[in-house]
Amino acid sequence: MKSKSELRIAFLGTPEFAVPSLRMLVEGGYQVCGVFTQPDRPKGRGHKLIAPPVKEYAQEQGIPVFQFERISRDGMQVLEELAPDLLITAAFGQILSRALLEKLPLGCINVHASLLPKYRGAAPIEQAILHGEKKTGITTMYTVYEIDAGDILEQDELEIAPEDTGGSLREKLSLLGAKTLSRTLEKLLDGTLRATPQNPEEATYYPMFPRGFGKVDFTKSAREVCDFIRGINPAPGAFMQMGDQKIKLFLAREAAAEGAPGQILQAGAKEGLVIACGKGAAEILRLQYPGSRQMDARDFLRGRSGIFLPGNCIEGE
Repeated sequence: MKSKSELRIAFLGTPEFAVPSLRMLVEGGYQVCGVFTQPDRPKGRGHKLIAPPVKEYAQEQGIPVFQFERISRDGMQVLEELAPDLLITAAFGQILSRALLEKLPLGCINVHASLLPKYRGAAPIEQAILHGEKKTGITTMYTVYEIDAGDILEQDELEIAPEDTGGSLREKLSLLGAKTLSRTLEKLLDGTLRATPQNPEEATYYPMFPRGFGKVDFTKSAREVCDFIRGINPAPGAFMQMGDQKIKLFLAREAAAEGAPGQILQAGAKEGLVIACGKGAAEILRLQYPGSRQMDARDFLRGRSGIFLPGNCIEGE
């Protein structure tokens, strides 16, 4: 086996989640011969093209960056020229073809943000919170031509705190992912790395959230509603509908109250905004009303209590 400085690694990743893993490779003395990331995308009102975080970091380090809409279709020649021994992927956002995977002497290792075989798919961090999990973690695995189904290499667990949102948990897991990947590569180099096949009977899979996803279903229990709101904060984001007003929700907690699902039970600067659920009630802690900025719900209701009238109902699913 080659040493870490001799091992040629091509890194595939796109969002901020992948940056700590790439940084670990660079600072750990590994030879990163190229970085592949998604193309720049337009963002904001001005639709200005924004580079992915992985691209920005790689360019700062002087690493060659390549951006293809489909690497398996358009990037094969570049990969052949780079001749990596190993591919490492972390939230890359593209499926790799069988032909691409077969060209790699040491295969492809993926950094996945769940304890596989649970939560395969595109949104494992959010789905763990949505399903009320108390822990999640990082799995490194060999990539095969089936979504998140490759042999498990290393795993590390992480407790999900009651106050965690999808965003805060993603940040924690991104740092943990770099540590898990580091240990995986150390074992690869010293010959002690062992691969364990996944049990398909224990596998769960969730696809990408569909367009328009995020409407809160108040017929669910208060616990489920609160987990839903924090789980998809900041993206794709939860909301409730009142008439033609789409109100974004960012944080909620369970409240000791009962009523018809979706009914506004309390609405004021002192008592807060409390909405009945299928079981229990949820106090909305942070929201964004159309034309306003994100605010603490009690601060928003100061002088605006007429917007949410007790007894009225939020639109259901």
